[in-house]
Amino acid sequence: QVQVVESGGGLVQAGDSLTLSCVVSGSAGSRYSMGWFRQAPGKQREFVGGITSSGITNIADSVKGRFTISRGNAENTADLHLTSLFVGDTARYYCEIPCTDDRCLPTYWGPGTLVTVST
Repeated sequence: QVQVVESGGGLVQAGDSLTLSCVVSGSAGSRYSMGWFRQAPGKQREFVGGITSSGITNIADSVKGRFTISRGNAENTADLHLTSLFVGDTARYYCEIPCTDDRCLPTYWGPGTLVTVST
């Protein structure tokens, strides 16, 4: 059974950086494209970025220049690197597969990891 788990969230101050990780298990023999979304309280889910199985990335314009995505060292892992965080980045961040852009139809997603940015 495929499972998706995010980690790395927490409470940070404005201007700080954070790295979120996504691990997909139960997927022997597969190499997924992976996407990151976020949802702030009272708002709709927002695409953040995605990465293909070969490492090609697609970052949303709203976070381009501050957020990047990379594949992890282990198969089916992907890291979301957040820099210059501000209060508006506060949200629960979700990893979804397979997904590389905001038009994807993910089959699996994790419970999310909460990022809270304080002033």
